Amino acid sequence: MTAATTIHNSLGRALFDMTWPMIFGVLALMSYQLVDSIFISRLGVGPLAALGFTVPANQLVIGIQVGVGVATTALLSRALGAGDEARARRLGGLVVVAGGLVLLLVCLVLWLLRSALPLALGADPRLLPQIHGYWLPWLASAWVGAMLYFGYSVCRANGDTRLPGLMMVLTSLANLVLDPLFIFTFGWGLPGAALATLAAFGGGAVVVYWRLFQRRWLDFDLAALPPRTALRQLAAISGPAMFGQLMPGLAAMLATALIAEFGAAAVAGWALATRLEFFSIVVVLALTMSLPPMVGRLLGAGELAKIGQLVRLAVRFVLGLQLAVALGWLLVSGPLPGLLTPEPAVAGVLRNYLLLVPLSYGALGVCMLMVSVCNALGLPLRALLISCLRLFACYLPALWLGAQLAGLEGAFAGALAGNLAAGTVSWLLYRRALAQLQPADKAGPPPPSLRGGGSRRSNA
Repeated sequence: MTAATTIHNSLGRALFDMTWPMIFGVLALMSYQLVDSIFISRLGVGPLAALGFTVPANQLVIGIQVGVGVATTALLSRALGAGDEARARRLGGLVVVAGGLVLLLVCLVLWLLRSALPLALGADPRLLPQIHGYWLPWLASAWVGAMLYFGYSVCRANGDTRLPGLMMVLTSLANLVLDPLFIFTFGWGLPGAALATLAAFGGGAVVVYWRLFQRRWLDFDLAALPPRTALRQLAAISGPAMFGQLMPGLAAMLATALIAEFGAAAVAGWALATRLEFFSIVVVLALTMSLPPMVGRLLGAGELAKIGQLVRLAVRFVLGLQLAVALGWLLVSGPLPGLLTPEPAVAGVLRNYLLLVPLSYGALGVCMLMVSVCNALGLPLRALLISCLRLFACYLPALWLGAQLAGLEGAFAGALAGNLAAGTVSWLLYRRALAQLQPADKAGPPPPSLRGGGSRRSNA
């Protein structure tokens, strides 16, 4: 066995060990969201359409929490790689406090926009009472879920993906049990779905933070950082990463507004399709969580060649897996929509979606991986560029053009073309970024700016 083969096998094993717990966790998380949509669909087109108009705002919240999580993983893994465990603990405490306050502010703004935002997206005014009843419990569950996610990020940065994976499974199972109870048995309807999520996430947060304190992975002695300097370092990575994560939420709002032109059934079908998409890319989502800690530690050791091998391994795996997923959706595109919703119009929209868009999930996965890898490399502006090009130069223009040329089916074809273009562009931008870092690899370990909280190459 050659040295290259040994390195390849060891990287693959390490990637597998870090990723498999997250696969089960994210799979459980996406499963509960899909089943959640199925339960809500039994309430009728109105509640499902109301849920559809909250999807863009939900993606906005998720985008912020993921952006903070990306920065958490990058900063903590580099501090741990440098052997500074005390700084890593304090950074963890800083992220939890700052991230929680930012998300609380966002939730308050969304509460004030509970009427204006859905109407701006094209909602029928008759849906507003259902949207209002769902908005507050949903925002509460979103904030608690974000705090839980920050706890997961601290765990991953410390090399533990098993606790987050296990808690994702347990909270998802709790949500699945509580959903029918809160929605139907108690008669709470659409708000009951959000209350079930709130109860499940709240219990998970208690367990995760108890373990974090028990392991001494959090320290709220922020004055020792000092906090202003630490916040500037945090913003150097989290700012662009967070802004990049906001782009999918903004793009989702624009896409929903475009789909809303085709009626409530189209929005309801789009909402179900969005849940199926999250379910389909569960492995990609797991990889975006497990790759950054590995890339960060390899970066600290100056092992850029190994980073390239690791990323190529992940990309080949994602392309092969997502092709198999697309073929699976194609095979079940006939009977599945009718099983997920009793409304024929909604089922028809979902069926047309499954025939086209999943073929681009591989390219979408590559794009998502490149964003997370560039953030881990200390190139947040490159990651932001990839996100912006994907959504506003590839996906949305193609979606709009397809809708203009061939209606709703054309929009789905446009989404397919946009994702394929985005995957290609993101890979080329990542390769260029890695090539620009190569001189540091040849000269030895990267400079302190690359091992620490920021990088002069962030604008590359």
